Amino acid sequence: MNAVRRTTRSLPGLLFLALALALVALAAPVPRASAATGVSAVADALRKNPVYVDPAAAAQLSSADADALSRQIKDADKPLFVAVLPAGYPTKDLFTDLRTATGITGLYAVRLGDRFDARADSSVLPRTAVQNLVTSVQGESTKAQLTDFTDRALTNMGGKAPASWGGSTGGSGVSSTALIALGAVVVAGGAGAYALVRRGRRRHEEEQRAALDRLRVVVDEDITAFGEELDRLDFRPSEPGADDAMRADYENALNAYDQAKSAMADARRPEDVRAVTQALEDGRFSLARLAARREGRPLPERRPPCFFDPRHGPSVTDATWTPPGGAPREVPVCAADATRLADGHDPAVREVDTDYGRRPYWDAGPAYGPWAGGYFGGGILPGLLIGTALGGWMSAPAYAADYGTGYGDFGGFDSGGYQGGDVSGADFDPGDFGSFGGGGDFGGGGGDSGDFGGGF
Repeated sequence: MNAVRRTTRSLPGLLFLALALALVALAAPVPRASAATGVSAVADALRKNPVYVDPAAAAQLSSADADALSRQIKDADKPLFVAVLPAGYPTKDLFTDLRTATGITGLYAVRLGDRFDARADSSVLPRTAVQNLVTSVQGESTKAQLTDFTDRALTNMGGKAPASWGGSTGGSGVSSTALIALGAVVVAGGAGAYALVRRGRRRHEEEQRAALDRLRVVVDEDITAFGEELDRLDFRPSEPGADDAMRADYENALNAYDQAKSAMADARRPEDVRAVTQALEDGRFSLARLAARREGRPLPERRPPCFFDPRHGPSVTDATWTPPGGAPREVPVCAADATRLADGHDPAVREVDTDYGRRPYWDAGPAYGPWAGGYFGGGILPGLLIGTALGGWMSAPAYAADYGTGYGDFGGFDSGGYQGGDVSGADFDPGDFGSFGGGGDFGGGGGDSGDFGGGF
C-alpha cells in the first residue's frame, strides 16, 4: 500500500495514470442502434455519439471507420452529427425531423445510399459555407466523403459539442488529469519557462509588426481608391434637386473616409485593419445609395462587396466560381465580373505583392484575414474561402493566436461567443430546416418527398 501511495504521489505516476485514462476514453466504441426504427432512433443515437450508422447501411462504413470519425469530432469539440442511412430511408422533412428530435444546435450531415447532403443552424455554419462543403465532396465513396466533409467542416464551423456525448477531450486529445500533470511540469520549469515566454512574445510582436507593414500597403491603396471615388463624385449638397436623404448619404461616405484614415493611423496589429475595411465598405454602400437616389432608381439592397476585388463596390448578384484546385462555390460579384464570368473570362482579381510575386489576396498570407473580414462580415466569409490558402490559415489555431479568433471575429459569425451544442432549440428556426436539397441552413425546402440533395 505504501508503494502505491508513493507511486501516485510521484509526477511520473500521475502522468502515466492520466495517459492511461485518456487512452481508455478514446478507445470507447461508437454505439449503434439495434434497429432502424425511424428518426427518433437516429436522434437518440446522435445525442450519445456524433456518428450513427444504420444497421441496414453497415456495409457503407465499417465500425473502425465510424469510431475514428467519432473520435475526430469529439476531439474537435464541435457539434457535428453524421448519419449513414440506407438508400430507401424516407427523405421527406428528414433534416427538419432529425434536428427537432435531436434538439441540439449543430451541423447535420447525412449519407443516404450513394447520396449526401447537410444542413446547419446558421450560428454554427452559414448557408453558403454548408452548400460549398456539400458540393466539394460529391461523388466520393462513403468513407472518403465523410472524412473529407468532416475535416473541412471542423475547421470552419463554430459551436460546442453537447455534454451528452461525454469523453470529449475539448479539441486537445488530452484529459484534464493529464493537463494538471503537465501543468506541474511547466511550473517546475520555473525561470527557464518564463524566459522562453518572453522571447516568444518579442518574436511574436516582431512578426505582427512585419505583417502589418506589408498589409499597410494594400490598405492604403484601398483608402486612396475610395478617396478618388469621392473626388470624382459630381455632387454638391446645395445643388438643385438634392434632398436631405442624398446629403445624409454623402455625409456618411465622407465620415467613412475619415474613419478609415483614422483607424489605419491607429493600427498596431494586423487585426486592427478590420475597422478600416469595414468603414470603407460602409462608405461605398452610402455612395451606391446616393447614386440610386440621384438617378431615380430603387435603393440597392445591402450586399457584400465584390469578392474578387472589394474596390469594385457592392456586389449585384452571386455567381459560381471555382478556384484553382478547389471546389465550385457561389461568390458575390459586381456587374462587370458577372459579365466576365458569364462570357468565360477571368474576373478582375485583386492581387497583392508576396515573396512569390503578385498573388490573389486569398493566397497572400494570414494577415489578410482581418482585411477580408472587414469587407465580408456577417458570416459570409467562411463559405467564400473554403479550400483557399487564406481559408486554411484562418481555421488553424495559429491564426487564432496571431490574428484574433478566426471567422468568429467577422460580423455575425461569432463562433467564439456561441453557446451551441446545448440541448436547446433556442437557435433553431423550423423554417431553416427543410427537406434534403442543396445544402445550407435547415431550410429552403418545401418538404417534397425524395428531394434529398441538390445535384443528385
